Amino acid sequence: MELINCPNCNAIFEKNKFRDVCPKCWKKEEQDFQTVNNFMRKRVNRVATIEQIVDQTGVSEELILKFIKKGRLQPSMFPNLGYPCDRCGRFIQKGKLCGECSKELQEDLETFHKEEQRKKESEKRTYLYKKN
Repeated sequence: MELINCPNCNAIFEKNKFRDVCPKCWKKEEQDFQTVNNFMRKRVNRVATIEQIVDQTGVSEELILKFIKKGRLQPSMFPNLGYPCDRCGRFIQKGKLCGECSKELQEDLETFHKEEQRKKESEKRTYLYKKN
C-alpha cells in the first residue's frame, strides 16, 4: 500500500493504477466528465473546440485534455478535439508527439545508432592495429 497526496486537493489517499486523484476529486472529475460528455453528444456541439467546451460547461481545459489523453473523449468522433504535442506544442489527436517531432526523433536515433556503430568499428580497427 502506497499513500500519496492528491494533486488537486492535497488529501492523502491510497495510490492505485486506475485513479490519479483522491476519491473525492475523482467523483468531481466523473461529474465533470458527464457534463462534457452530455454537451458533446448533442449534434451541434460535436465540432466544438476545447475553448468552446470550457465556456459552455465550466469544466477546466486541463481536465478536458486529461479526458482526451486517457481516451475518454475520442478525437475521431469530435474533429476539433486534440491536445498539444509533448515536444513542440502542435495540436495532435493521438499519441504524445506530432508526426514532425516523431520523424525528427527517429532520424536522431538513426544518426545515434550509426555513430555508435562507427565507434565500434573504429575501436575494432584500432585494437587490431595495436595488436600487430
